[in-house]
This record gives sequence, structure tokens and C-alpha cells, in this order.
Amino acid sequence: MARLRRKACIALFLFTLFIFGTMMGLRTLKPTDGFSALAPGLELMPFGEQSEKRSVSSDVISQPQGTANAADQTKVYYDLHVFYYMWYGNPKFDNNYIHWDHVMVPHWDPKISASYPKGRHSPPEDIGSSFYPELGPYSSKDPEVLEEHMKQLRAAAIGVLVLSWYPPGTADENGEAVENLVPLVLDAAHRYEVKVAFHIQPYKGRDDRTLHENVKYIIDNFGSHAAFYRYKTSTGKSLPFFYIYDSYLTPPESWANLLTVTGSHSIRNTPYDAVFIGLLVEEGHKHDILTAGYDGIYTYFASNGFSFGSSHQNWKTIKSFCDTNNLMFVPSVGPGYIDTSIRPWNNHNTRNRVNGKYYETAFQAALTVRPEIVSITSFNEWHEGTQIEIAVPKKTATRLYLDYLPHQPDLYLILTRKWAEHFNKEKEQWLM
Repeated sequence: MARLRRKACIALFLFTLFIFGTMMGLRTLKPTDGFSALAPGLELMPFGEQSEKRSVSSDVISQPQGTANAADQTKVYYDLHVFYYMWYGNPKFDNNYIHWDHVMVPHWDPKISASYPKGRHSPPEDIGSSFYPELGPYSSKDPEVLEEHMKQLRAAAIGVLVLSWYPPGTADENGEAVENLVPLVLDAAHRYEVKVAFHIQPYKGRDDRTLHENVKYIIDNFGSHAAFYRYKTSTGKSLPFFYIYDSYLTPPESWANLLTVTGSHSIRNTPYDAVFIGLLVEEGHKHDILTAGYDGIYTYFASNGFSFGSSHQNWKTIKSFCDTNNLMFVPSVGPGYIDTSIRPWNNHNTRNRVNGKYYETAFQAALTVRPEIVSITSFNEWHEGTQIEIAVPKKTATRLYLDYLPHQPDLYLILTRKWAEHFNKEKEQWLM
């Protein structure tokens, strides 16, 4: 009997020891980042504390709807820029729909074009986008829309709105002149501590001399506004910041007249001097940008592999070229790409969002090359499906729109804030 009790005691002790060991083992387990399977060969850089490296599915996306908007009093980061468009209109504010009724652009080869639909979209049920905005087919003139956009930018921690801009009286081929909206954008941005830079678009006759006049106009009219973005250079100057879209359309020798110190009508060291960032599409453009006298390079397109500049695998080479030649490299990240609502023949350039993973891969690729500024394509370019603005599920008699399910409509605002914070933590480590 005594031997039986002894065996029972030994068994109880061993069982207790097993339970204690198991509990201690569980306490030592740490979550993995879950990222390496998404982007083989692209290693995550350390973001500091291990608790910050949880997977997207458990750390960010599972947050309830409204989390991002509730954060409108939190910090924004001025090294995170987003491209913004104010070309939308609707009957309430503009007497008709603008841009939401975008034409379906025909392919340049008539034989290919014949196989695809033609005509225009018919809002509000049928819009020129594969996604549907929570705000509906809105007008950029609507003050409530502008206010909501600033709340979303603030929620996403974006510090600089890069405004798509045409000279007064001009517009893109599908829009109308909206120069009168610029002061409203600046005022709204200021209320949310967001700054505004300018993305100067190509227009008929644009060259070094007309750009000189554009820069003078923008600085004279808006340069004193509290929301006007100025970049602090290494020499301590605070200069306006301009992105020049499709800069390659003008020969570098012409740009050099304006952008180099020895140019025939140089803007350098004048009251209108600024930071000028040129667009790199093809590899050879980097040499043209250098010759032209630009201060840096950006890549814009959100379709990885579409161009040399937009291909993540080339960013290390571009950054090395920029470092060697004292240029700034501003990689452009995007959540995905789909423009088949307006270019139905362009399906081969579609990039699936993969529930936010495509966006995160782009951010990681950007951070890997240690940029000073990261740009986002885009806040609201709905035609090309690059928006991070809130989108909602929508089904009509003729259309089934894409959406952000199974996640919440503010998914990309939440992911943007997450990566903005990571970016700035990383920058602190780079400086150390």
C-alpha cells in the first residue's frame, strides 16, 4: 500500500513538473512577422521592438472600422507625401459629372480597339473606376468632401498632400480648370496640420520658360500660406518642393536653362529657387534628370514592373545613382493598380492588392533603400485604382465593384499609418 502511495506521489510530481515546463515554454514563444513568404528574397529590416513585428492579419487589419478616423489628433509625418487629385465633379456642385464619366480610351491599334467597349461611363451607378468611393461620385468643390479627405490624410499620418496642378485656365483633357480650389485645399490642409506641395502636370507648350512662370505664380500666390510645404535642405534653406510629371517630355538641355546655376534664366539662388523632382520612367532618364539640373527623382507609377522606375528591384540601383550624384530619391509606393475601367485593354498591367500585402511589399522595398522621403500613388486616383481613400462594396444592375473586403473600408489608411511610423523609427536608426 505504501509503495502504491509512493508511485502516486511520484506521478503527481512528474505531472506538475510537466505542466510547469509547458507553461514556461509557452511564455518564451514570440510571434513571427509572416512577411517572408509574401516577398521571397526581400528581408524585413528590424523595426525595433519585437512586438511591432506582428503579422498584418493580427496586428493591423483586424482593427474595427473607424479606428483610423479616430486618430485624427495624432502625429503626421512630413516625409510621407501622397499624390492628390481635385478634378472630380458632380451635378450638385458642377452642373454635370466630371471625370466620374470618364471615356473608355481606345487602344492605339484599331484592330485591338475593335474588341473592347467604347463610350463613356454613366454615373452615379457606373463610374470610371473599378472601386467605388464611400463618398460616392463626389465633387472636389464640396467643402464637406475636402474636410473628410483631410481627416483621412491625418488618420493615415500623411504630412504632405501633393496637389495635381495645371496653370490657371487649363486642365487635363477630361476635366475643367480648378485653380480656384487651391486656396480651399490649403485652408483645409492647415486645419489638420497637413502641408501642400505641387505636382505640375504636362500641358500644351510646357517647357523651361513656362515652368519658370508657373513656379513664380505658385510661390507669389500661395507661398506665404501656412500650409505651403517647404523642404529644409542640408544647408538650412527652406525651399518649395515641386514634382514635375512627365519631365522627360522636355529635353534635358532645355530644363538646364532653368535648373542649373549657369542656365540662361536660372532659377537657382533666386527668390523662386526650389527643390525640383523629375520623373524616372526609363533607365536612361536618370542621366537626363542629372543633366537637366533636377534635385531628385521620383517613380510615380504604382504598377511594379510597368517601367524601369516603378520596378522595386531597380530601386537599389536608382538610389545608388542618386547618392553618387547628390540627388534625392523619392520612391513611389502604391496599394495596387487597375485601370481597365478606362483602358479596358490594359489588363496586363493590373496589380492585385492581395488584401493589403502588395502595398506592404512596396513600402518594405522603399524602406530597404533608406530614402529621405516616400511618396504614395495615390490618395484618390480612382481611374487607375491606386487610391488609398476609403472605398465600399457596391453592386448595381450592370457593375460589381472591387472593394477592400474581407477587411474594413479604411484598411489602407491604417496600413499607411503603420508604415509611416515604421519609416520614422527606421530613420532614427539610420541616423544613429
